[in-house]
Amino acid sequence: MNFDIPAEHQAIRDAVGAIARRFDADYWLARDDDGVFPRDFHRALAEGGWLGLTMPPEYGGSGLGVTEAAIMMHELSLHGGGMAATSAVHINLFGPHPIVKFGTDAQKARWLPPLIAGTDQCCFAVTEPDTGLDTLRVKTFAERVPGGYRVRGRKVWTSTAQVANKVLLVARTTRIEDCRRPSEGISLFYTDLDRAHVEVQRIPKMGMRAIDSNTVFIDDLFVPEADLIGEAGKGFGYLLHSLNPERALVAVEAIGVGQDALARATRYARERVVFDRPIGMNQGIQHPLAERWMELEAAWTLAMKAAWLYDTGRPCGAEANAAKFLGGKAGHDACLTAVLTLGGFGYAREYHVERLLREVTLARIVPVTEQLIASFIAEKVLELPKSY
Repeated sequence: MNFDIPAEHQAIRDAVGAIARRFDADYWLARDDDGVFPRDFHRALAEGGWLGLTMPPEYGGSGLGVTEAAIMMHELSLHGGGMAATSAVHINLFGPHPIVKFGTDAQKARWLPPLIAGTDQCCFAVTEPDTGLDTLRVKTFAERVPGGYRVRGRKVWTSTAQVANKVLLVARTTRIEDCRRPSEGISLFYTDLDRAHVEVQRIPKMGMRAIDSNTVFIDDLFVPEADLIGEAGKGFGYLLHSLNPERALVAVEAIGVGQDALARATRYARERVVFDRPIGMNQGIQHPLAERWMELEAAWTLAMKAAWLYDTGRPCGAEANAAKFLGGKAGHDACLTAVLTLGGFGYAREYHVERLLREVTLARIVPVTEQLIASFIAEKVLELPKSY
């Protein structure tokens, strides 16, 4: 087993890091204050070609894998941007995967180049107020009409819908009671976010104010037949292809945020003098920081294993879910330890660790909760009875 870093992976880090360092922690603190989407950051990554990292070369992408995407997102999380920086571009690296795998050549040619160029921005409308993670129970319905579909329904926690002009939309085209199995009858669309028929209401939240989260009300939205991805009724299967990459990416993002916070805390511990000695001499400070380093390193190794398994076409559900569990928890614990290490200053916004803590908390909740991951591992790996 070789743990050397390939030259091409280091090149990704160097190039992405150079962009990320142009947008320092104070930039992201300002976006946390004003809640404005970081368009200049998004534009810089688009101009560097990074929004198409995992998309096919024939449409302007780089054709690379989840491993390279994980390296990119990890690097973006290391320089003070927190989860806001990664969430600004997160969907580009896993969201279009159903289009790439199941879309027609005409659809790919129409949709992918604007996403890669950053001229189109997409939001992902799947979660609903009454279903949460039970995607099979979505109630948003797309009724067949001449030339396409009429969609009515409600979504929640739809990120970047305030700035998006496109939506990746999950809706039923056959009601669940009329299906043989609950997984049938769900369809996937990629279409214009027509605000004449879509109302977007921003949700005030704990962190990541620059990356809007929303409740979305869809009323009689017409979706052309040409905007259906693959076959009607098979959308749930298409969605499954993007679940494991998303878990691996969320894991490395949380790990990077935790490592950023850990670096800030250890620097403070070396420099802060109390009772005529740096507080970093005290084992009560040293040991928690050392433990956080170990946890972050272990989570990183599993996340990269999950990415490697996916890229080599092997089963990776257990590893991707476990990486998300461990990465989210390790990142959160590192940020909390950083706040505690800084003491009163850790609670001050100017030191940034309180913002990182607020933001990384999200990685313990989405895209799947720790409890569901534990249930999945218990059933699929340990072969215990299904609990839900």
